Amino acid sequence: MDISVIFRLAAIGIIVTVVCQILKKSDRDDISTVISIVGLVIALTIAVTMIGDLFDVIRELFGVT
Repeated sequence: MDISVIFRLAAIGIIVTVVCQILKKSDRDDISTVISIVGLVIALTIAVTMIGDLFDVIRELFGVT
């Protein structure tokens, strides 16, 4: 785990925010909602992967099989 994951999550958040704002200004609220949900799912997928890696490291550290 390194700092690049934080930058990746921040970039996803910024891109989703900009796209949603553009879509809301052009009266496409339904697509904007879908885009924000997709961005949330992508961010959660990255976070869950990191948490899984953390549990693997803890398992190895304490010798739990």
